[in-house]
Amino acid sequence: MNKILITGGAGFIGSNLTEYFLNKGYNVVCLDNFATGHRHNVEPFLENPNYQLIEGDICDLEICQKAVENVDYILHQAALGSVPRSIKDPITSNDVNVSGFLNMLIAARDAKVKRFVYAASSSTYGDSASLPKVEDVIGRPLSPYAITKYVNELYADVFGKTYGLECIGLRYFNVFGRRQDPNGAYAAVIPLFIKQLINHESPKINGTGDFSRDFTYIDNVIQMNELAMLTENPDAVNTVYNTAVGDRTTLNDLIEYLKKYLSDFDGEIANIDAVHGPNRVGDIPHSLASVEKAEKLLGYKPSHNIDKGLKEAINWYWTNLK
Repeated sequence: MNKILITGGAGFIGSNLTEYFLNKGYNVVCLDNFATGHRHNVEPFLENPNYQLIEGDICDLEICQKAVENVDYILHQAALGSVPRSIKDPITSNDVNVSGFLNMLIAARDAKVKRFVYAASSSTYGDSASLPKVEDVIGRPLSPYAITKYVNELYADVFGKTYGLECIGLRYFNVFGRRQDPNGAYAAVIPLFIKQLINHESPKINGTGDFSRDFTYIDNVIQMNELAMLTENPDAVNTVYNTAVGDRTTLNDLIEYLKKYLSDFDGEIANIDAVHGPNRVGDIPHSLASVEKAEKLLGYKPSHNIDKGLKEAINWYWTNLK
């Protein structure tokens, strides 16, 4: 089978991609520096003869060059996520997300990989007020993180046109699911809220709770990565795609969903109320993706809506957090 390099392979999305492609018989190389990824995410793979772990940083070009040896495809997930993290420390976010990304592009170009699929971001839409979000209409970035992810798209476009490197960017919309870390200062909202409710704590919503997001379950993201990696449609490469469901949920509604499904395990959770704080700097009010382009060019069909995804995620968290 072909060999895939998954950068950030010890992280939430990277480890799920690793598990999926190992189960399909691929050889998988993981590159991770464990800055935000976790060793427990890769422990199940270490005895698999088709798996190789390289501990290293994408900011080191030599490490990137080592990791791409004899690789057919790259699924580039490594990045420093989080809008608040980038606002607090824009230099480190830029070093990893821009310079590290460029290192991976150079290594991919020189190794003549078949395709470079990378994690882009819905934050690229910035202050664009149009809904749903379509790939060709973006606004001005609202955070250093958003700038770095937009620069990724610009670099990928240039490498496609200048060097013939096939690149596909996937603009992730609020991905959630198994293995997403609920701990730390920059935990995503769904695992954080689940942890708080399980511990009988009131979730804190930034703002009134009317902001909405296109919450996207991990299995939809896996599907998009596979379609992007393997498509033989020449019109489908060297572009970007929304990776989402095409539906949106307010934070207030999200809390109600979580309380409903978690109360099946613990009835007291139904009585926990959320608390509200100030809006978070750099947040966009509403996020809703059009997935028409991915459906047309890649054959994408989301397998999980918010309801189905939350049920599966909560089952996983209840088992692993209790």
